[in-house]
Amino acid sequence: MVNEMARPKEDELGDDFSYILRMADTDMDGLKPLASALTSIKGVGHRTAIQICKNTGFDPARAAGFLTVEDQERLRESIDSYAFGAPAWMLNRERDLESGDDLHLVGQQVKFTLKDDITRLRTIKCYRGVRHASGNKVRGQRGRSNGRGGLTLGVSRKK
Repeated sequence: MVNEMARPKEDELGDDFSYILRMADTDMDGLKPLASALTSIKGVGHRTAIQICKNTGFDPARAAGFLTVEDQERLRESIDSYAFGAPAWMLNRERDLESGDDLHLVGQQVKFTLKDDITRLRTIKCYRGVRHASGNKVRGQRGRSNGRGGLTLGVSRKK
């Protein structure tokens, strides 16, 4: 686990401190520790963030805003090439349908791939696709009493 250090004080920051870092189409908070800030990127969880910090050699507990421009570029490259150095069980897209490769999607790629998968399931009219299309629970959860939409909830009394 990453040691959640206290936020740095204003006088410790300096002139070259970045309050917001832009990576993988996401704004990261520069005041947070690097590992926690990386989790704001879609597709990067806590374990993945720590592994990326290990690959680049950065301290995961240090505030993200202290990274220089060169360090930020190294971090971007490490996020992009994460799939090549990580074990297959740490990737979020194993055996991709189009390519057959093990991939790790980040940013908008996660959103677009999920949308494409659901569209494919709908077009072949499999059970999961039909459930997605009708707006019902997909993975076998209880639908009789939980997760209902609409305005009325609970039991209505006779008058």
